[in-house]
Amino acid sequence: MARTPTDRRRRTSPASTAETQAAAPSIPAPDRPAAGEDGDDGHLQNRVDPLGALFRSAARGLFMGNRGGRIHDPGTRELVPARRWVSKAWICCEIAFRERSRTVWGESYTELFFLDEVTALAAGHRPCFECRRQAAQDFAAAFAHGNGLPAPPHAGHMDAILHQERVGTEPGDRREKRLYVAFIDTLPDGAAIASDGPDRQIFAVRGPYMLPWSPHGWGPPLPRPKSRLVTLVTPPSTVMALKAGYRPVWHPSAATEAFDRRHPGSAAA
Repeated sequence: MARTPTDRRRRTSPASTAETQAAAPSIPAPDRPAAGEDGDDGHLQNRVDPLGALFRSAARGLFMGNRGGRIHDPGTRELVPARRWVSKAWICCEIAFRERSRTVWGESYTELFFLDEVTALAAGHRPCFECRRQAAQDFAAAFAHGNGLPAPPHAGHMDAILHQERVGTEPGDRREKRLYVAFIDTLPDGAAIASDGPDRQIFAVRGPYMLPWSPHGWGPPLPRPKSRLVTLVTPPSTVMALKAGYRPVWHPSAATEAFDRRHPGSAAA
């Protein structure tokens, strides 16, 4: 199978009616800040982008989460890259829950942070059944309906499916997230896509637009192209849950008064 320019595998998505794995057409990538321009000095490598990569940033988001255990060295408080893919339980949690207090990147699991739920779902995470129970139940119901399951799956069942869809085939710390190909016309609001090229820009589909992602928020809406194959970032089974009606939480930057007035059905939840 042909590789993308970033050596990430792209696979045809069940969310697409296409059976082809042809290269996705080019989507222009806007300028992105160079290393060090995002105020990353002194910050832990605990921010997550839609491709599932961990980076350092002063930016703050709406959700935290984890990948089922500790993937950092508590002594150095540095990431252990080879452990990024060990667990299948990738979850998205509330920032605050029952007044619990933690030492970030201490002796317990590795706390991760997301701009919003759209970002977390794109990276391959799902809602937590403890601190986000209602969202998790809604997601499981939509997951079942969208993927043709007879009943809402338990957490472990979804984790196994999502892990198979997101994990790359390269061993150890060289693994990268799987990418897919889909027709952009078939994608629901909240699905993330990527531009071509070595410095990928991520967009989220929202109504007739696509919004460019950054650690600080979503950029101004761009026209959503039609009848094109694009590189799909969000795992296919999650895309089907979005199609079945699950509504992820968007960062407030995705909700502009003018946009929501024109497209009330796409308002940020």
